[in-house]
Amino acid sequence: MSVILAKHRGMPAQDGAGVKLTRIINQPGLKHQDPFLMLDEFRSDNPDDYIAGFPPHPHRGFCTLTYMLAGTMEHKDSVGNSGEVDAGGVQWMKAAKGIIHAEMPKQVEGLMWGFQLWVNLPGNEKMSEPEWHDYPAASIPEVKNGDALIRIISGKYQQQEGPVNAPGRDFLMLDVHLESDSFSLPSQGQKRRLAYVYQGELTVNGEGAKEGELILLDPAETLDFSATEHARFILLAAKPIEEPIAQYGPFVMNSSDQIEQAIKDYQSGQLAANQKLS
Repeated sequence: MSVILAKHRGMPAQDGAGVKLTRIINQPGLKHQDPFLMLDEFRSDNPDDYIAGFPPHPHRGFCTLTYMLAGTMEHKDSVGNSGEVDAGGVQWMKAAKGIIHAEMPKQVEGLMWGFQLWVNLPGNEKMSEPEWHDYPAASIPEVKNGDALIRIISGKYQQQEGPVNAPGRDFLMLDVHLESDSFSLPSQGQKRRLAYVYQGELTVNGEGAKEGELILLDPAETLDFSATEHARFILLAAKPIEEPIAQYGPFVMNSSDQIEQAIKDYQSGQLAANQKLS
């Protein structure tokens, strides 16, 4: 039985002030993967593709996770938080009832490469208080298995736990680097498991996956990953929230009425308590 249930490729897109990226989840060929709402990869050494960044914009009803592989991104928000994330680091923001933030590149040349993941919130948390955390590269636990390197961003693997914490709805996010050694992941009971190959090629239980492919994976089987050439991939796993999803741009709620309220709150200046970014 195949452990790869489906394969999908991302599509070119633009966001923010014209940042060029690849939209992997939440595109016509692949909608929400509850609780993962969106996954973008931005990767360019042309400053014109990224320098304008993501000027101030609102969010409500979910969380964002930015993971950098190269380059530096600055964060400022309406709650008063600010920080910079360098290569290997993570920013985790719980927008919840409302936040306005800006994410701007802090370099004018060179490679800018990273991911942004949107993770849904259950209805009883959508109007909770916003949170923000900055995790530098040194705070991300790493497990080595021969020449395989596993960086644990969220969740648990081999008695190590990632710094991103979502109590009661924990999800697994690993950045896995493979050379010649393999990497095995037993089922942790999550109904949703997927992997995005962002470099090289690999096999999963003998089945191939290429760079740029997102693969949906069997939730119950032990997964054995091997590189057919140097491979790096993001692995995600979680239990779905299994609630209705209503999305309008940067707002993700449970109903159209809640979306309309979010728009009204933003237009009236009530979405965030203080719209002046720090």
